[in-house]
Parts: sequence; C-alpha cells; structure tokens
Amino acid sequence: MSPPCPVCRHQASLAFIQVELLQYWRCPRCMASFLDPGQRPGPACERAEYDRHQNLPDDPGYRRFLSRLATPLLERLEPASEGLDFGCGPGPTLSLMMTEAGHRMQLYDPFYHPDAAALSRRYDFITCTEVVEHLHAPARVFQQLQDCLRPGGWLGIMTRFQTDDARFANWHYRRDPTHVVFYRTQTFTWLGEHWGWSMDIRPPDVVLARKSFT
Repeated sequence: MSPPCPVCRHQASLAFIQVELLQYWRCPRCMASFLDPGQRPGPACERAEYDRHQNLPDDPGYRRFLSRLATPLLERLEPASEGLDFGCGPGPTLSLMMTEAGHRMQLYDPFYHPDAAALSRRYDFITCTEVVEHLHAPARVFQQLQDCLRPGGWLGIMTRFQTDDARFANWHYRRDPTHVVFYRTQTFTWLGEHWGWSMDIRPPDVVLARKSFT
C-alpha cells in the first residue's frame, strides 16, 4: 500500500524509483518525491549528520549562498520587520544577516534552538533555508508556518528543486541521508494554490511566498 504524500496528503502516491535499498515515491498531485516513511533516519542519526555541517556566520561563501534568498526578501520587507529563522541550525547565519539589515529575529530549530515559545508568536516574515527537504511532516509544518505569519507576511524558502528524474539516483541532494522530501516547481505551485499564497518561484532553489491579507 502506498504512503500518503507528506506535502499535500494525497493518498495515492506512485512508486518512483528504488536506489539500492531505498524506496522513493512520487505524488501525482503536487509532484513531490519522498523517501518511504519507514526508511527515514531517526533523530540521533539526523543530529549526527547536522553536527558535521560547517556552516559558520563568518564564512563569506556561506553568506553569498544565503544571499540568494536574503537579497530578494530584503527588497520586500518594511524597515524593522520581525522575523523567524525556522530551522536555523547550530550556527545561525541568515538571522544575523537580517539583523544586520535592521530587522528583529527569533530563532527556532528542533535540535539546536528548541524553544517552542518562538512558534507561538506571529511574524512579518519567516526564513526556512535548506530545511524543507529534511521535514518528515511538511504538511504540518507548512500549516504551522502559515499560522505564524501575519497577514501579508513573507515565507522565504531555499531548497534545491528536483528536476531530472534520470539523474535522481546519483544526485548529491538525494545522497544526504537526512534529505527525505524533494520539491519541484509544480510542488510549490500547488502549495501556493492550497494556502492562498502569492508565489515568486525562482529556480533552482528559492521561493518567496506571501500570505494573503484576508
């Protein structure tokens, strides 16, 4: 029996590809691809992988990478806006860049900054960089982020779009053991229609979504 899509909860996922012992599924509605739920890594394995990351706030290369999202997002924000860096990791950097630009930031990460109080507030914008591909329950998280945004607020997402099925097995993004969901342009189009977001989809890896004012 096929598992439901973790992004849109469609109940009839299709077998997509098996890579060694790993089974991947494809949602025919939102076109997301995802690892079989029974093969997802546990929290200890996830934490061990994240601890290996060397993403430091003073790394100019990492800042340039994050600027792919930060630059267009900053162009859309009012001065002194309040934001949340969701899934900020052990060395929050985008939040620092936004603070340097004059905005107020809160942090949340289930492993490194697990203060749930940050999720009980509302924000003018939320950043979610290199996070959504790790989510075991993205539909629930998107609902959470929707609830945390003020009307007219912005959600900025960075994740590498999945485009070439023929290269999926050897794709570096798939080979990260903590990457369990892969998004296509069609996936973000579906999310925008579902949540009523105005979407600015910028391949290969940036999405700016604006919550409606009503």
